[in-house]
Parts: sequence; C-alpha cells; structure tokens
Amino acid sequence: MRMHDQKMTDRLLFLLGLCRKAGAVKSGEEGCLAAIRSREAYLVIISEDASSGTSKKFSDKCSFYHVPIETAPYDKVRLGQAMGISPRSCVAITNEGLAELIQKEFKTCTEEVENIG
Repeated sequence: MRMHDQKMTDRLLFLLGLCRKAGAVKSGEEGCLAAIRSREAYLVIISEDASSGTSKKFSDKCSFYHVPIETAPYDKVRLGQAMGISPRSCVAITNEGLAELIQKEFKTCTEEVENIG
C-alpha cells in the first residue's frame, strides 16, 4: 500500500469510528436503504468487495434520492471493524457535518492520486 493510500485509510477509519460513536451511522443493506429513503443519509459508503448487485442497487437509490456515494478502499470486514461491528458492505452516514468531512477526505485523496500519477 502506498503512503497516501495508508493515510487515507487511517483517516477514513478514524472518521467512521467517530460516526459510530456519535450514533451517526446506519449499517447493512436494509438500514442503509431505510436511511436513504427517509432522507436521513448524507453519504453512503460501500465496501470495495460489495457485489455488483449491491453496488448497482445503492448507486441507483443514491442517484434517485440525490445522496452522494463513495467506495471505501477496503473490504466488508475492515468497514465493519472500523465501527466495531460485524462485516458490512455498506454504511450510511446520517450526520451532515461528518458526511462532509468524509467526502473531503475522499476528494483530497483522489487529488493526491491524480497529482502523483
């Protein structure tokens, strides 16, 4: 793993743990779908190993409800571990401020990768 990848992973894991402690996360497919439909979700994150069906389902729902979606740079196990729960293929962030911080982190790391490459 490259240094910028490790920094992104560390910061994202910290922010996801913070979301869990703040009670600002819904996890699992049903929990995430309910948060999206009820407009509680400000950001949806799916694991890099989520099935293509799961990825499409959430991409479509997020597009319809205008909720940003990101793909985490780690698998279901690590996504769950970040929040102290069992493996999860998706999580919905329900706090607007925390969702914005996570989105900034994704954007910053994307820019770093573009500048390196």
